[in-house]
Amino acid sequence: MAQGTSGIVALMTQFPQSNPAKPAPRVTLQESVLVAIRVEGAPSLRAKLHEISVTGGLLILAKPLDQGEFAEVAFQTSEGSVHGMAELLQVKVESKTGCVQAFRFIALDDEAHNKLCMALQSLADRTTLGVPSSRGPSL
Repeated sequence: MAQGTSGIVALMTQFPQSNPAKPAPRVTLQESVLVAIRVEGAPSLRAKLHEISVTGGLLILAKPLDQGEFAEVAFQTSEGSVHGMAELLQVKVESKTGCVQAFRFIALDDEAHNKLCMALQSLADRTTLGVPSSRGPSL
C-alpha cells in the first residue's frame, strides 16, 4: 500500500463499539456482496460478505488472514459504497475451499457509517414487512 493506513484513519470519525451484553443486530446475506480488502504490505484481495452489522461481520475468504491484522475494507450497499478500517478476528470455519472469518469495524467516516446504517435498516424493514424477494436479503 503506497500511502499506508495512517492517513485513512485520520479521516475516520465513527468508531463503532460492540457491546457484548447486547450485540448489534446482524444480517445474514443470501446473495454475494463482494468486499475489497487491503492489508498493509500485501496485494489487495476480494472476499464475500456472509453476515454484516454496524459493528462488523463475517467474510468468506479463500484463505484466512492473520487474526489481529488491520485492513481497509470496501463494499457496495443499496445506499452506496462503504469504506472503512477493520480488525480481522478469529476464523469461525475453515475448510480446504476457504474460510469464514470475523471482523470488526474500528473506524468509519460519517458518510460510510450512515450508508451502512440506512442499508441495514432498509433490509430490516423489507424483512419485517414481508416484502418478497426472489434472491433473499441483500445490502
